[in-house]
Amino acid sequence: MEAIVEVRNIKKTYKKRKSKTYVQAVNDVSFTVNRGEILGLLGPNGAGKTTTIKMICGLLEQDSGTITINGVNNREKRLDALNNISAVLEGNRNLYWRLTVRENLEYFAGNRGRSRKEVAGRIEELLEQFHLKSKENELVNRLSRGMQQKLAIAVAMLADSEVILLDEPTLGIDVETGYEVRELLRDIVKNDQRTIIISSHDMDVIQDLCERTVIISDGKIITDDRIENLMRLFEVRSYLIRLEGSLSEKQQQLLKQKFPHHQYTEDLAQATLDVDLAKSEEIYELFDILKMEETPVDSIDRKTVNFEQIFMKIVKEAKNGALAQSS
Repeated sequence: MEAIVEVRNIKKTYKKRKSKTYVQAVNDVSFTVNRGEILGLLGPNGAGKTTTIKMICGLLEQDSGTITINGVNNREKRLDALNNISAVLEGNRNLYWRLTVRENLEYFAGNRGRSRKEVAGRIEELLEQFHLKSKENELVNRLSRGMQQKLAIAVAMLADSEVILLDEPTLGIDVETGYEVRELLRDIVKNDQRTIIISSHDMDVIQDLCERTVIISDGKIITDDRIENLMRLFEVRSYLIRLEGSLSEKQQQLLKQKFPHHQYTEDLAQATLDVDLAKSEEIYELFDILKMEETPVDSIDRKTVNFEQIFMKIVKEAKNGALAQSS
């Protein structure tokens, strides 16, 4: 597939306030975004994700490394590169609240050097597409959060940039509008042939819209893979085992050694073992522990996982690996 955004070995360091120490927010991050895809860009708070987003859309300049958008280097030819990307930032910072819906569209088109006459037809199309026609003369500060978000995306569409970066596109909006926004984003990729980068804490949105996700933690890429591959991988490795008897102290000690993050519970009705395997073949080690005391097994079920659980597991495993290396 053809890459339209290429991030190569970017780094960004900040100096702490009232201190002489420095923090490396982004450390040698590299990934690509393919033309016509919806990519999820994720990371826990403080992971470097927001800094990466700001560098891609030109709000920050990287200390080193390169970012190219549609083949244009955003450091060497900044304005040319940024003409190929529009950003919808969290918090409705893309709109003027004391202008109407139509006035916002006209104003931001003017910022891109396009006359009111030139964009008149396109504005009408967007008002219809985003179901904003009935609100075209309404002040933005009187709109619902969902209406404001749809308008912000429409403003980004009016720029006719090939790449749209969305930071928390469904934050604070109701469920019905959230689904409407998702359908709009699918249409933008399919019918308008745009490329979308989404940053969101709503994992249902990422799982529903994105084919691939890049996860950043501690300033580094820890995962760059298709979501279906991650779902398949973790579904195979998560098990819930119901036992007909209790585990001995020796069995429990071995479980702690080999599977430190397992959960074992027992009550009058039944004992259960909830375990995630780092590798599929570890299930044989688990069976060996159960076989030691010939513990009877009632059932073994693969757990159904969602993408939020997968995201947390990936970040947790990355942090545990980093701690093990540093110790």
